Amino acid sequence: MANVRRLKKEIEIMSSQLIGDCIDFLDTFEDKKETSILSIIEEAIALNNNMIERICHPDGKDNPKLVKAHYRKIKTDFITGLDQAYAKLEALVKQS
Repeated sequence: MANVRRLKKEIEIMSSQLIGDCIDFLDTFEDKKETSILSIIEEAIALNNNMIERICHPDGKDNPKLVKAHYRKIKTDFITGLDQAYAKLEALVKQS
């Protein structure tokens, strides 16, 4: 159970970091890109909530191999989602 708790905390920390970076962008570049930044923040919140929900309800609770595969998939999906969000933020920074 400690690993699940740590995974939840790591997801919360990384999601918070992404949202913080978006807010820093808004503070630094006060252009008309606020709606784009807010959409990235909304995606980050949705990604965070989706991952926490998936962590709380693992597939195949009786089979340890299925549980490990489930958590491995969560990790890869989360990292992929973060990469996509940061790519959108990076594109906005390059435009500024």
